[in-house]
Amino acid sequence: MRGQKKIDRELDAKLEPYLQGRPLVVVISGLSGVGKDAVLDGIEERRHPFHRVVTVTTRAPRADEQDGVHYHFVSEDEYRRMLERGELLENAEVYGRLYGVPEQEIREPLSRGQDVFLRTDVQGAEAIKEKMPQVVLIFLIAASMEELRKRLINRGKDSPQEIEKRLRDVPAEIARLPRFDYVVVNRDSRLDETVEQVIDIISAEKRRTTRLRNRI
Repeated sequence: MRGQKKIDRELDAKLEPYLQGRPLVVVISGLSGVGKDAVLDGIEERRHPFHRVVTVTTRAPRADEQDGVHYHFVSEDEYRRMLERGELLENAEVYGRLYGVPEQEIREPLSRGQDVFLRTDVQGAEAIKEKMPQVVLIFLIAASMEELRKRLINRGKDSPQEIEKRLRDVPAEIARLPRFDYVVVNRDSRLDETVEQVIDIISAEKRRTTRLRNRI
């Protein structure tokens, strides 16, 4: 009997990671203006537990943005120092501004067994995948170019020149889509469907027997 209890405990220990699901690093990327933040907000509203990475940027905050919530807003000199100290897992220049992902924002939550979600541009997503091959890359697209253009205009964050620049970049970004693990269409007025699809992807990934532990 004692021998059988020991065997049972050993088997339970081996099954535990599969029962709990190992923590994931999930990158939400895709076209500019496609709704990356809205999708993450929707996942939070459904009380799906995860740590939301706050990235670093040298651009100035917009009127509705808060430091430490939407971004860590820093000077270019401070950004360079962080880069020299090796504190950024990924860094990129996008439309003349610097963006980076603090390594600590990923390492600490993973050590607690917590999923980590972050949103970044296509270039940043690929850079993270190179350093962490086991991350899950999700590419968000709009249902059409017309729909994407309307979103960029309606959000009122960019000048007409910036909007046209972002739209000109779309073909190059779409060409990189095959490098991602999943593609999800975020249709106008159907955000709930998009959020449910992303949650389904995460649920499936946690049950993959080949899923490795995330390491930095």
